[in-house]
Amino acid sequence: MPELPEVETVRRTLNDLITGKQIEHVTVRLPRIIQRPDDIQAFAHMLAGHSVETVERRGKFLRFVFDGLVMVSHLRMEGRYGVYREGEPLDKHTHVIFHFTDGTELRYTDVRQFGTMHLFQPGEDLLLKPLNKLGQEPLDADFTLERFKQIVSKRSTKIKPLLLNQEYIVGIGNIYVDESLHRAGIHPEEAANSLSEDHLARLHHAIVATLTEAVNAGGSSVKSYVNGQGESGNYQDQHRIYGRKDQPCATCGTLIEKSVVGGRGTHYCPSCQPVPVQIR
Repeated sequence: MPELPEVETVRRTLNDLITGKQIEHVTVRLPRIIQRPDDIQAFAHMLAGHSVETVERRGKFLRFVFDGLVMVSHLRMEGRYGVYREGEPLDKHTHVIFHFTDGTELRYTDVRQFGTMHLFQPGEDLLLKPLNKLGQEPLDADFTLERFKQIVSKRSTKIKPLLLNQEYIVGIGNIYVDESLHRAGIHPEEAANSLSEDHLARLHHAIVATLTEAVNAGGSSVKSYVNGQGESGNYQDQHRIYGRKDQPCATCGTLIEKSVVGGRGTHYCPSCQPVPVQIR
């Protein structure tokens, strides 16, 4: 958390809130958030005077595009951005403040302190860590069924860990993998290369449909996630499987089970998603 739908929602709200604003100065209260450059004074100096052109997304990362710089930000588990008026009370977990010339501030807060920020010259951000090894965007037009088959069909790993691997497909975390697999009727431990043509088509459709619905609902607020305006998402109210252990499956009524697959807590319906032959 947050996953693609939540990061996309943050991106959209921040675009509405900060596009066109000029940075007057930057305050860094927790140096380890800043990963590039390794000097926080250089980070602040480089950003001063630059204006926000747009906010983009790559996988689970935000790309703040300035006039002449790009900042890549990873929210990790608890990171969040909010826009405030100068002088408003400061949350104790606020670690970076971007002070704008119009008297507003973009504040980054992070209870767990796992988030990161990298500053690049335009274009080099896509060639260097942390973005350089990211895979296919699942909501882009070129995420076709044929492209999906190329990614999945020749790999023998279990399908859930494969979908969680950001070098293959980006942005799909634990929530949306569980939701997509249930929607497609595929067990999370099914070997990727054993999936039939029908299952591949159903899974491709399920991934796109699930992520699209989640984005339209503002993401899932299952812990502390809020968007750039402090609003919670609503997609958790539409979860078919995630977080519903021992509750009846909405499709068949069978009680939902939870196990561990690839080191991640995994929800599935034993009726709708039968155990694959290779692990029976």
